[in-house]
Amino acid sequence: MSVLVSLCNDGRKRAFCKGASEIILESCDKVIYVDGKAEPLSKEQKKSITDVINGFASEALRTLCLAFKDVKDTSSVDNNSIPQDNYTLIAVIGIKDPVRPGVRQAVETCLAAGITVRVVTGDNINTAKAIARECGILTDDGLAIEGPNFRDMSPGQMEEAIPKLQVMARSLPLDKHRLVTYLRKEFKEVVAVTGDGTNDAPALHEADIGLAMGIAGTEVAKESADVIIMDDNFSTIQTVARWGRAVYINIQKFVQFQLTVNIVALILNFISACISGSTPLTAVQLLLVNMIMDTLGALALATELHMKA
Repeated sequence: MSVLVSLCNDGRKRAFCKGASEIILESCDKVIYVDGKAEPLSKEQKKSITDVINGFASEALRTLCLAFKDVKDTSSVDNNSIPQDNYTLIAVIGIKDPVRPGVRQAVETCLAAGITVRVVTGDNINTAKAIARECGILTDDGLAIEGPNFRDMSPGQMEEAIPKLQVMARSLPLDKHRLVTYLRKEFKEVVAVTGDGTNDAPALHEADIGLAMGIAGTEVAKESADVIIMDDNFSTIQTVARWGRAVYINIQKFVQFQLTVNIVALILNFISACISGSTPLTAVQLLLVNMIMDTLGALALATELHMKA
């Protein structure tokens, strides 16, 4: 993100820029010292700042880099373009975005239930890996990659990497959409996607179940989603999955129960009619059996423990 500020009445302007630390750092050739003077940025200083960025990221901090550049010719700025180089570095900031309580337990419950949880983010890969480990998503045998590496993969490499993929950092919206599409079409998986931004809309729409954030989510994301999580909490997603599975399993049980009762009654009546010429159960008796079985089946499924959870 960049903003252009007028310095004085003589037309001089200064562009301030903030963004991903390693990307902004590559655009800087000077650095501001404590005394306010700008000095050339050496390779050793760049390496030292990169180590600081990686140190912040390893501690699960989201890093931002702030820089500025004096702009003399504003003709390119008028076309809404941002200067790409010759910035002066101001500071590197680490922001702590703590994981909500109960998220790790919810992730463990999902993994135990056979649901694979993956992190797809635009953050630094070290930040993404630290947060994924904190949540219990990234394991020792899991794969963490960056978006550019994912985009360069051939179909064969993707087929080999995706089952082990647990973290994708520095990803673009297209990467998320491509991953969802590949999981659904090539691996025949049922995919649920969470998102809150406008850029998440294609992936939310492509997924079998799109889950948008009710608080931080944009209107575009909410319109593209199937479910809106009102408290923006992963634990709620676990609840959604639990109730969805409970309803699905109970529908299966109810259909199986009804088919068993009805097929047995029909076969009994048909065979008896063929052998003896008369049916052991009249129409009224069959209706009575059906009513009793429906009542008992509904009571059994409604009082099951996992439906009370």
